[in-house]
Amino acid sequence: MIKKIPLRTCVGCNAEKPKKELVRIVKSPEGEISLDLTGRKNGRGAYICRDPECLRKARKAGRLERSFRCRIDPGVYEAMEAELEE
Repeated sequence: MIKKIPLRTCVGCNAEKPKKELVRIVKSPEGEISLDLTGRKNGRGAYICRDPECLRKARKAGRLERSFRCRIDPGVYEAMEAELEE
């Protein structure tokens, strides 16, 4: 039997990729937004490629704000971008 690979769509480039290839961005129940490199954090998630360019595209189009239904501070984006570039 073939094991089904879960697919997720990148909010930056809209490419559908296996879940393991993407990074999860999570909004915790307290409203804190951060990268979830383990994929285990509690809260609402959105997926993005490991490329900082995809995060810039998602930011420009306001896709993360739409996914999480809230305004996101520019400092949060900059912190996530720095973390992705590491």
